[in-house]
Amino acid sequence: MAVQVGDEAPDFTLPDQDGTPVRLSDFRGGKNVLLVFYPLAFSGICEGELCALRDDPAALAGPDGDPQVLTVSVDSMFAHRAWADQQGYKFPLLADFWPHGKVAQDYGVFDEERGVAVRGTFLIDKAGVVRWSVVKGIPEARDLEEYRKAHAAL
Repeated sequence: MAVQVGDEAPDFTLPDQDGTPVRLSDFRGGKNVLLVFYPLAFSGICEGELCALRDDPAALAGPDGDPQVLTVSVDSMFAHRAWADQQGYKFPLLADFWPHGKVAQDYGVFDEERGVAVRGTFLIDKAGVVRWSVVKGIPEARDLEEYRKAHAAL
């Protein structure tokens, strides 16, 4: 079962596309976090979703500014580096590579049969509490407008 609204967000530390460790709890007290799980880099729907986040960061602005976008997949940091370079992604692409899918499992969005995360998104407030979430199947794209409305409501 996916992490629920009102739950404390499970903490984690994962390497970004540059190999720099990113810890969720480091954002507590400073920024809201939009945590976006996706199945695999270099895939059509995932690229479309991340490009939407890249192209319209102001669309996510809420009363206290933009949230920190963190994206997560089971790809290696090396695949993320190549994809970030190709697409110009500036937000962290985090590698839930090993233990394989552990963070996605902790959030309840890991597809055991396929070995990848489904499309789970969690808006985490500055106190580290999940305030909004949406979980969609692998073939279903998410809507940036949903993120915008959720963040504006914080």
